[in-house]
Amino acid sequence: MTGKASNESQSSKHIVIALGGNAILKSHQRGIAEEQLENIRITCEQILDMIANGHNIIITHGNGPQVGNLLIQQEGAHSKVPAMPMDICGAMSQGQIGYMLEQVLHNLLQAKGINRDVLTVVTQVMVNSDDPAFRNPTKPVGPFYDAETKERYEREKNYIIKDVKPGNHRPFRRVVPSPNPLRILEAKALKRLVDAGIIIIASGGGGIPVAMDSKGNYHGVEAVIDKDLAGEKLAEAVIADLLLILTDVEKVFLNFGTPKQRALDLVRLEKAKAYQREGHFSPGSMGPKVEACLRFLEFGGERAIITSLDKASSALEGKTGTHFIP
Repeated sequence: MTGKASNESQSSKHIVIALGGNAILKSHQRGIAEEQLENIRITCEQILDMIANGHNIIITHGNGPQVGNLLIQQEGAHSKVPAMPMDICGAMSQGQIGYMLEQVLHNLLQAKGINRDVLTVVTQVMVNSDDPAFRNPTKPVGPFYDAETKERYEREKNYIIKDVKPGNHRPFRRVVPSPNPLRILEAKALKRLVDAGIIIIASGGGGIPVAMDSKGNYHGVEAVIDKDLAGEKLAEAVIADLLLILTDVEKVFLNFGTPKQRALDLVRLEKAKAYQREGHFSPGSMGPKVEACLRFLEFGGERAIITSLDKASSALEGKTGTHFIP
């Protein structure tokens, strides 16, 4: 590790922080509000240190469990109230998680005597309606189904449902496209807010995917955008200096899960691209995170870091994590 990351942490930076799912809800938890608020408190304590050091923080986050629960609730109550489409559920989850982050962070800032405004922006992300992902949906959403429900929903709702858990008595799940994010519709407003010193929470869950029709009007689409790739678009929108992706591992590995496994510390852009071409980063886990880092550097970002939530401050000081540089 070079000394550059440590030096950078001494001056004010615009930092986009992409929170992984474990920042809000652990895999073994029920998902009640109290659990999520406690997880968010622990997460925000890490972020508080960065704010206290003078950095301008922009937060984005996942929403998988929350929007999944909304979809389950919608199906369970469909005979009593109309179900909402996925884009509306995405907006609901942005408001839910943003509210919790806002409240917890405000209370922590107040206790530390820091006077900063915190604001959630319900964020739309433009996608191309001709994106190849729409021809090959792969992202599982919502509840698991048995064979009878699968056939009925395919017939009545035109769902695309795949066997994602072979051998289980309810192995089927709806899948939707995961298109590439093109740009954030609220980009200019977000930039003005960040420049005004407001702590922003935006593009939650990858943002609400929208496409444009032939008349130039936007409409929501049934899809899920990868949150890290959307987080990179957020970093572009606010002209961030650093992109910090927080997940459940301290570093990125080559040959992960094999006897040749090796952690990466400092990686230059072209070398990271070579590792990517060699297939070191799984499409279902680390692949999108590394891709987001590389896109950010190509846009002109100073540095992108992948590390675990509990190592965020140390990684920002250059002591741990995997650092990607131009």
